[in-house]
Order: sequence, then C-alpha cells, then structure tokens
Amino acid sequence: MQKSGKSVMAWNVFKFCTALRALGSIMIVLVLGIIGVTYYVIVVANYGPALFHGGLDSFVAFLVLVFFHSLLVMLLWSYFATVLADPGGVPPHWRPSIDEESGDADPLVGLAHEGTDLGLNQSATLGEQANPQLRVCRKCNQFKPPRCHHCSVCGRCILKMDHHCVWVVNCVGALNYKYFLLFLFYTFLLTTLVTLSLLRLFIAFFTDGVIDGTPGNLVATFVTFVLNLSFALSIMGFLVMHISLVLGNTTTIEAFEKKTNPKWRYDLGRRKNFEQVFGVDKRCWFIPAYSEEDLECMPVLQGFDFPTRPDLDELQQF
Repeated sequence: MQKSGKSVMAWNVFKFCTALRALGSIMIVLVLGIIGVTYYVIVVANYGPALFHGGLDSFVAFLVLVFFHSLLVMLLWSYFATVLADPGGVPPHWRPSIDEESGDADPLVGLAHEGTDLGLNQSATLGEQANPQLRVCRKCNQFKPPRCHHCSVCGRCILKMDHHCVWVVNCVGALNYKYFLLFLFYTFLLTTLVTLSLLRLFIAFFTDGVIDGTPGNLVATFVTFVLNLSFALSIMGFLVMHISLVLGNTTTIEAFEKKTNPKWRYDLGRRKNFEQVFGVDKRCWFIPAYSEEDLECMPVLQGFDFPTRPDLDELQQF
C-alpha cells in the first residue's frame, strides 16, 4: 500500500508540472491583457481626455500619464527580460574540480569529460561519503554546483534556483533573479499609481458624485481599480519577502534549509548580499541589465562562484 501511495503521489506531481508547462502562453496573454485594460482605462478613457480640460486637471493628467508610461516601460522591460532570459543551467558534462590534497570540491571550476556517465556513480558515492560538497542530481545524472536545484517543470537543474514562477513562465535563478525583483518593484509602483489615480472615481461609484463616460468605460474603470488594488497589496507582501531574502543572501528554497542552520555561510552582510544580486555599479541597479564591469569582475553573477563567510567555511551546508 505504501508503494502504491508513493506512485500515485509521483504521478500527481508529474501531472501538475505538465499543467504548469501548458499554462505558460496563457499566463503571458493574461498579463498583457491586464496591462492592456489598464492602459485603456488610464490613458484612453480618463487621463488622456483630461489633458484638454485645462487648468489643474490638465497638469495632474500630464503628471499621471508621464509616470504611468515611465513605469509601464520599465515593467514591460523587466517582465520580458525575466521571461526570455535563461535563469542559468548547468553546462553539459560539468563537474567540480577536486583538490587532491584536501579532497575538497572546488565549485568554481567545471571540467569537461566525455559522457555524463563516465565515473559519475563512483564520484557520487565518494562525494556522499567523503565530501558533502559534491552534489549529484539523480534526475539529470550529473553533478550540481552549490545552491543549484532541479526544477521539475523545466526538467533541468537551475543555478541558484529561487522558484518556478507561472507569471513569467520561467524559472527564477541566478541569471534572471534581479530582473524578476525589478518586475515586482515596477509592478508594485505601477499598480499603486493606478489605484491612487482611480480612487476618486471608485469613491464616486458609491456616492452622489458625477462620473463622466459611457457605461462600458465605467465598468472597465471599476474592474481596473479592483484588479490593481489587489495586485498592489499582494505584490507588496511578496516584494517585502524577497527583499529580506536578498539582504540575507538566501533564496526561497534555501529559506527552508536556513531554518535548520541559523549560521548561513553565504551571509556576507546586507551590502555585499545586495551587490551579489544587483551588482556593484549603481547605474544599473534599477534596470534589468548588468554593466560589463560587473559581469567581468563578479563571477557570482554567473551562478557558480559564491563567496562564503571565512568563520563558517568549515561548515558544510550541502
């Protein structure tokens, strides 16, 4: 009975992962649809025409439209950067180099070898017994770098995997985590702006206030306000959570592992932890891109090299 239960659970997980793959294109259309409706309500139905009212109304409409379009551009840039960017995969035939004297694995160097099965089982057994830093993915049948996890939806190992996000139809990993955080940041700012901009109209629905526009525009305005308010509140909590993870140099997956070991070996202090995600160049902190200097001087951005605390180097987290 126990064996049967495990097989049913495995089948259900596989079915769930297959459903997430099929959901991908639908989620992109849904996101663009919500943005399209919001754009229509803000620009076409309300604040676009208000530009020609004159006086204070025109000035307020101008400010709203400038901020709205600026945040919208950054949101779309960050969103598609997250969707299209490779989150970071383990190269074929990658394996950690071994210090022959100490027996420690050096996760920073991958050595190519002919065939993934060549010596893998022997090395995996040796790694599990002699060196816990040697990690093997049994699904991919290859070695895993530190902080790397297997994604059942993508069907491969992801470097510094945080989670698989259905909204971006992609894994969030070492190479696109910054883009994902900026997507959350600009989405929160834009949805907050839209909510505040439509608040007076929403209040007018339940008062004796006069509302201009066709019934269709009024319904679209009401729905847009509710949607953006809901997204703003939910994303605010999600954004706060990820900011705390960044400052602690932890991923969502590692947050559960960290509970059993409060002395986190990758926690180098808030400043350095932040720079490991956003880079050192302040000019690129708020755009979904890295400067060439950061890419050349910070191997951590590639997802293989993760500095650790000197006082905790002897602890083997993995």
